[in-house]
Amino acid sequence: MKNLIITSIIILLSLPVLAQNTLKLAVAGLSHGHVDWIFNRKDKGDVQLVGIYETNQELINRYAERYDIDRSLFFTDLDQMLDSVQPEAVSAFGAISEHITVVRACAPRKIHVMVEKPLATTLADAKEIQELAQKHSIHVLTNFETSWYSSNQHVYKLLEEGQLGKIKKVMVNDGHQGPKEIGVSKEFLEILTDPKKNGAGALVDFGCYGANLMTWLLKGEKPISVTAVIAQNKPEIYKEVDDEASIILQYPNAQCIIQASWNWPFSRKDMEVYGEKGYAIAADATTIRQRIQENSKEQTLKLESRPAPFDDPFSILNAVVHNQLAPKEYQLYGLDINVTVVEILEAAIESARTKQTVFLN
Repeated sequence: MKNLIITSIIILLSLPVLAQNTLKLAVAGLSHGHVDWIFNRKDKGDVQLVGIYETNQELINRYAERYDIDRSLFFTDLDQMLDSVQPEAVSAFGAISEHITVVRACAPRKIHVMVEKPLATTLADAKEIQELAQKHSIHVLTNFETSWYSSNQHVYKLLEEGQLGKIKKVMVNDGHQGPKEIGVSKEFLEILTDPKKNGAGALVDFGCYGANLMTWLLKGEKPISVTAVIAQNKPEIYKEVDDEASIILQYPNAQCIIQASWNWPFSRKDMEVYGEKGYAIAADATTIRQRIQENSKEQTLKLESRPAPFDDPFSILNAVVHNQLAPKEYQLYGLDINVTVVEILEAAIESARTKQTVFLN
């Protein structure tokens, strides 16, 4: 019995430390379609919403009524909100191009920031965000849904254990039928179809997932070259941006093909990793298909979802802000990886524009 108790204590100590403090969080912007997440997790009780910045009165009214939010929480001036409510962290839910504005306001005030993917629309903005974060000692996290997939973590573990051998080819497929087709809000659609606010169309909206995952798998290594082909298969809907993008990342000994599309028959976020010894396919958040020996059959595994706090971006933000989770180098939501993601996306946009391969320094 004594040995059993000791073993149980060791197991408990080895589990992830869960965030116990309540995070004072403010929201910057309501136009991004993912913002509803923060209003639909009240049962967790680990986040206190202390302020909302938004200039669009129609959006303010819509969210105040939909979620019965106290009108005193709304501000139309970002600086005034930050000074009035003094949040510990801000979650940005505006256009991607506005992330730099939020970080410029938050960093000198020592307020941590989490943005929706990707980090920025330009490499210059991404580098400035990184510099501001370092100068003012704040965390800037980028939220990718695929960060919380246990399937992707399983693939990473197989690579770490050497069961797949060195990576030779990766294929990442992301997207859905199209933002208008799936019925996003008019405000979110306006962002996604604006090349300045979003950077591009499907290339940025879903190409960022593949760039993020590949950079993570290779522990920060940058590709030698980026080649991208885009198309407007539905120009009557998406007049200013691409709705179809294929991106090839070439590394010294590996290649990654990213297929980002607003033309899939249904939503998908899956990844195929092929090594020297075998392959693993993350079919969805919890499903793996793998074959790690040539003379073996393919296995299908159904995994458990990731444990808290790794099942929710706001729980992660809480844990990071309160020093209960130390961000490791080259994490999916970390700054180092996500600056590289923006560099890849910027090169892909240039490649598609010039119809030439872009070589990175």
